[in-house]
Amino acid sequence: MRKYIFSVLIALLSLPVIAQQQQSQAKVVLDKTAEAFRRAGGVKADFTVKAITNGLAEGAENGTIQLKGEKFVLKTSDIVTWFDGKTQWSYVPKNDEVNVSNPTQEELQQINPYTFLYMYQKGFSYKLGTAKTYQGKAVWEVILTAKDKKQELERITLYVTKDAYEPLYILLQQRGQQTRNEITITSYQTRQNYADSIFVFNRKQYPGAEVIDLR
Repeated sequence: MRKYIFSVLIALLSLPVIAQQQQSQAKVVLDKTAEAFRRAGGVKADFTVKAITNGLAEGAENGTIQLKGEKFVLKTSDIVTWFDGKTQWSYVPKNDEVNVSNPTQEELQQINPYTFLYMYQKGFSYKLGTAKTYQGKAVWEVILTAKDKKQELERITLYVTKDAYEPLYILLQQRGQQTRNEITITSYQTRQNYADSIFVFNRKQYPGAEVIDLR
C-alpha cells in the first residue's frame, strides 16, 4: 500500500490492521496444516529439490522422506538420514561412513523442510502471499520470515492445498545467499504405519560403514 501515491494517510492508518489480519489468516492456515499433518499419522512424500540461482536451476535431485511426528528418514542419491527425535545418523554411500550427532533445531531446518510445522510457532513472522493456484490446484501461499537477523534460514515460502492442507511446494532462502532451494512435492501419502525402529540407523544393514560419533 505504500506504493500508492494518493490516499497516503488512509494507507498508513489501515496498514497495521491489514498486516494484523494477514498474519492472523496465515496462522490459521499454518495451524490447519500442522493439525492435518498430526492427524495423517505416518507420512511418505516424494519430492524434487532444485537449487535456483538468479532464476536459473543449477540441477535437480529426487528424494523421499518418511515422517512420523518429529521423526524422519530422508533418502536421496547422495545421503540417507535418520532422526529419531534426538539422535541423527547421516550415511554417505560414496564414503561408506555414518556421522552421528544430536542436531540443533536450526540444523534440522536445513535437513527436514517439514520442521516448519513446528517452528512457525516461535521465531518466525508470517503472512499470506498472493499465489492462488499451483500445478492446477487451489493453494494458500504462506511466507515465513525469521525474526532473528542471525538466523541462517531467512525465509520460507510455502504452498498448501486449500482442500486438504497438504504441502505442495516449499522454497527455502538462506540469509545472504543468492541460491535458493526449491522443493516440489510430487507424491504425498498419509496413514502410513511406521515402527519407530525405521527412524534409527540399523548397523546390520551397513556392516562395513565407518561410524563417526560427533556428539
